[in-house]
Amino acid sequence: MGSHGFFAGPSSVQANAQAGLPYADVPEELRDRITDVLRHEPDHPEPEVAFSHSDWDRRPFGLRAFLVPHTGGLLVALILVVIETGLLHVGPLLTQMGIDQGVLAGDTSILLTIALAYLCAVALSTGASFLRTRFTGRLGERLVYELRIRVFSHYQRQSLDFFTREKSGVLMTRMTSDIEALTVLLQEGLVNFAVQGMTLLVITTYLLILHPGLALVCLLTVIPINVVLTLWFRRVSHIGYLRVRDRIADVLSNLAESLAGIRVITAFGRRDHDVARHQQIIDAHLNANLYTGRAQALFGPGTESIGIIAQAVVLLVGGRMALRGEVTIGELAAFLLFLTSFFAPVQTLVQLYNQYQQGSAAVLKLRELLSTEPTVMERPDAADLPPIEGRIRFDSVTFGYDADHLVLRDVDLELGAGEVLAVVGPTGAGKSTIAKLVTRFHDPTFGHITIDGHDLRDVGITSLRRQLGVVPQEPFLFNGTIAENVSFARPEATHAEVVAACQAVGLGPLLGRMSDGVDTPIHERGASLSAGERQLVALARAFLARPRVLVLDEATSNLDLRSESVIERALDQVLDGRTAILIAHRLATAMRADRVAVVDEGRIIEHGTHAELLALDGQYAAMVETWQRHASGDQDPGGHASDETGAR
Repeated sequence: MGSHGFFAGPSSVQANAQAGLPYADVPEELRDRITDVLRHEPDHPEPEVAFSHSDWDRRPFGLRAFLVPHTGGLLVALILVVIETGLLHVGPLLTQMGIDQGVLAGDTSILLTIALAYLCAVALSTGASFLRTRFTGRLGERLVYELRIRVFSHYQRQSLDFFTREKSGVLMTRMTSDIEALTVLLQEGLVNFAVQGMTLLVITTYLLILHPGLALVCLLTVIPINVVLTLWFRRVSHIGYLRVRDRIADVLSNLAESLAGIRVITAFGRRDHDVARHQQIIDAHLNANLYTGRAQALFGPGTESIGIIAQAVVLLVGGRMALRGEVTIGELAAFLLFLTSFFAPVQTLVQLYNQYQQGSAAVLKLRELLSTEPTVMERPDAADLPPIEGRIRFDSVTFGYDADHLVLRDVDLELGAGEVLAVVGPTGAGKSTIAKLVTRFHDPTFGHITIDGHDLRDVGITSLRRQLGVVPQEPFLFNGTIAENVSFARPEATHAEVVAACQAVGLGPLLGRMSDGVDTPIHERGASLSAGERQLVALARAFLARPRVLVLDEATSNLDLRSESVIERALDQVLDGRTAILIAHRLATAMRADRVAVVDEGRIIEHGTHAELLALDGQYAAMVETWQRHASGDQDPGGHASDETGAR
């Protein structure tokens, strides 16, 4: 890896020790083995990514549509299956010839010839099986690879409301359990289904050639009852496996939520309650599996019993025919061997049908997922947004997360290039919604938002967000190094540029305490850093991205006064020369802006400079007065000035 690679920096033991976290390093005895594996690891070229916000396969997902592009490969697999199956089942015919023309005739040379032919058939069948397994295995892996990329790309294409609406555990189920069920079907089920189906066809042909009368007795005994059983199992298992897919999604969803909230669960002593809740969900999953298990317990042995009865009938009828001289002993032996081989694939098909039903349930869930359209759509003719100056305009913007509850109503707002606007107001007034609309996380229900005169709906989403910077209230840091997190929005940045960005926002003291500076690993979500340090890393990331427009959504609301002062100095560097919208929780942040907009109940009720709004003596002036009174001496027990009144 390069200078920003995941293998740079101190070991996880050192990083954990610095962060006060438990031991999580690779055991010493495994390090040499890991080094040996990495030494022989082949080069992996950078993948070619073809991703679009507007152009993707919108056809309903199904096995047929999914497999059509690979028709050529499937035909090759089918040819190999035919060759393998044909060679595999010449044994009973050779047995018949050996008995009738060799054993009964006392001809040793024919027996030797047939034995050699038997060995050749087995060798050729083994070779065909090897080629078929190798070819279909690679084809199946390619199909699963494409499906995983397609599902993950569809996640990346979705709007934020999709992830708000869907549980993370359910989305993980679509990528893991559902695709795994389909993987078994693609890699083993379909090809095995073709093998066993071809086996039945070949054996049926052999049976009809050997003796049409006996063949009809056998088929008329087996087929009607099997058809009835299969139709029953299809209906019951379809319901059961859909239920299983839903229940496994509940299991993973509850697990993900429990792991994410383990600190809250521990703090309130609710571990026993969490275990009991998870046990209820596991019970539902168990019951769903027991339902399908009961159906399998009836279907599998039922078809096996039919096969045994059919063999007994053929032995009775065929034996009497042999006594009358209507069939030879060799023909009867071959017929019974074929019949034994006939019911082996029937049993296999029963199991494969079970896999097919599981795969079909997974297909339905994936079809539902892949048919979900993003609510923020990029138009097919959307043009790339040219380099902007940063003039932002809200024109009669109305928005609601659902049609019955509007969050913003008729908002008119305008920012000049390089201007800093602070948006303040009570909790739930719509401040953060304004930030989400500027970054086009959502589209207005009515009205328009433009940047430099370009309607956000008319420009490419990627080209828009490339010129925007966002620092949320709770910055997200990835598992990796500080450098990797800072350069996330601009991967081509040099090591020197990353260090300069960190120094510019005030990360110098933190880097000085770390043994490897910006190449020091941090834990998932930045758990080894303080809240203020995580916010500084997020600001460095925004600074390095060089956006023309910056949106800070309550970036200092969760910090103590000392950390806030550091962040405020960093903001001076980040905001310099940029258009910015500050969703302000603390009025000290709002006072640094060129203009202030006060939002209440989804409307902008006051708008102007800090001095103008104080002179207006309205809601903003009352908020400032309250903040100043509390800051002068009335502080909460934690030492934080109680400046929250009315400022959210």
